[in-house]
Amino acid sequence: MSDEVEPGHVRVRLDLSYDGKDFSGWAKQRVLRTVQGELESALRTVMRLPEPVELTVAGRTDAGVHARGQVAQFDLAEEVWAEHHDKLLRRLAGRLPHDVRVWKVAEAPEGFNARFSAIWRRYAYRVGDHQGGVDPLRRGHVLWHQWPLDVDAMNEAAAPLLGEHDFAAYCKKREGATTIRTLQQLSWERAEDGIVTATVRADAFCHNMVRSLVGALLHVGDGHRSTDWPGEVLAAGVRDSSVHVVKPHGLTLEEVGYPADELLAARSKEARNMRTLPAAGCC
Repeated sequence: MSDEVEPGHVRVRLDLSYDGKDFSGWAKQRVLRTVQGELESALRTVMRLPEPVELTVAGRTDAGVHARGQVAQFDLAEEVWAEHHDKLLRRLAGRLPHDVRVWKVAEAPEGFNARFSAIWRRYAYRVGDHQGGVDPLRRGHVLWHQWPLDVDAMNEAAAPLLGEHDFAAYCKKREGATTIRTLQQLSWERAEDGIVTATVRADAFCHNMVRSLVGALLHVGDGHRSTDWPGEVLAAGVRDSSVHVVKPHGLTLEEVGYPADELLAARSKEARNMRTLPAAGCC
């Protein structure tokens, strides 16, 4: 599968952030307000394009999910890029709504694909367990959990989930899509202000994976489940009705990682291959 840019065009990388509260997710929809829809409309307007651009994003976020380090791309004719590139950032700032900002616009290196070249995505999920609730100034980004949380227990329960597994038990299955992922980090930390943050990093995520993992570990943290339970759910390989998909507003896409420029094309090709787990008894 080639990902070459057409002759006479350049690939443009956007680094952006948004508050997901009033968006129906990233992906463009006919009626509902989305991040992709707002961005594509703004880009077409400020560059006076006859046809809309089509954005490819590192990770599609659901309705209500935020992003601090999202990455997207589009291809643009060389002459249009030459005319607008030095003014594009400022013009987007004047055209975009206040809940989405583009921080960097640059020509992408050869072989770059915002989605398939990525080697990891890092999310944070923030939870407050103070009996009085969540600071009103942070309520749009922090979930309130009404029982005290044991961070050590949640970290113990998270350990068996690390590595490459079939996360079917923690994902909403999509036709033709694999649920095999490599979970590189899943750790919890309580800050001085009392907010408990889960850092979740993987090569990719399937639908609802982060919010399901967080929901399972919150059950451990508040004492309703044992530290073995999340691993047992994973091993069962099927959706468990006891795993609660937590609300989206506590979740933020923090950062997307890419390899060195010379490895971008190879990574993009590798990521397009459907993954399978080794057969039992192998390796």
